[in-house]
Amino acid sequence: MIYAKLFLTAVFWGGTFIAGRVLAQEVEPYSGSFLRFLVASVCMFPLVRHFEGRLQSLQKKQFLLVFLSGMTGVFLYNVFFLTGLQTVQAGRASVIVASNPVLISLFAALLFRGERMTLLKVIGVVLSVTGAVYVITRGSPSTFLQGAIGRGELLIFGCVASWVSYSLIGKVVMRDVQPVSAVTYACLVGSAALLPPALVEGMAGNVGGYSLAAWVSIVYLGFFGTCLGFIWYYEGIREIGPSKAGVFINFVPISAVIMSFFMLGEPVDLSLLAGGALVLSGIYLTNRSAGGA
Repeated sequence: MIYAKLFLTAVFWGGTFIAGRVLAQEVEPYSGSFLRFLVASVCMFPLVRHFEGRLQSLQKKQFLLVFLSGMTGVFLYNVFFLTGLQTVQAGRASVIVASNPVLISLFAALLFRGERMTLLKVIGVVLSVTGAVYVITRGSPSTFLQGAIGRGELLIFGCVASWVSYSLIGKVVMRDVQPVSAVTYACLVGSAALLPPALVEGMAGNVGGYSLAAWVSIVYLGFFGTCLGFIWYYEGIREIGPSKAGVFINFVPISAVIMSFFMLGEPVDLSLLAGGALVLSGIYLTNRSAGGA
């Protein structure tokens, strides 16, 4: 069941690149990020009540970790995300973010016992990332390497650093805090931090003029990209560890391309099928190696 949730999470997050690209063309990054997590925070409280009964109380030692999870997974990630998508195409951004699992596995192996980098796991991660790159570059990885890295690409790399940090912090948070409560606290911390710069951007005066497409993007990012996605990803970290949960992020660019086909009319070609096979093979090897570790 957890693998199905992680797969759906990757599909939802694939859609966030499309929604984020639409939103970034119209709404300022701090404002868009704040509104996303305002929606998410409102949605989280009924989910807390449904899944856990009430919002779990925090002990003093947990405050710092929860604060850091909100600042990395919410504040920094989303500011980098929407600012980067102002100039970087969604597909290219998703390729950069596909490097997440490699770094998650590497740092998890360094920081946590039981998260070893076996040979099969290394091969699996490499296959998954290679498949994601192959899909986005339409079967010509050299075109990605030839492109100059500009400010937008560096900002998307900031997403990678933020998400790796969030995933590793989440591994520690999940030892004592239930997943829905943990996500709720992260949303609240991130929203509080995003509000002042959003007001400086002029959000209060601009919010009434946002288009329907912008609001649909905000709601999608807030509910599907955050509420369900964060909860299921946190559950994955708790049940199978950050390395194996992180590998599913490789499905994000794949799902982004598929949704682009249905929403934008982009063709599905051989590179998509071949890249998808590589990603699936990589996930299989990574989980198989973990089972025998």
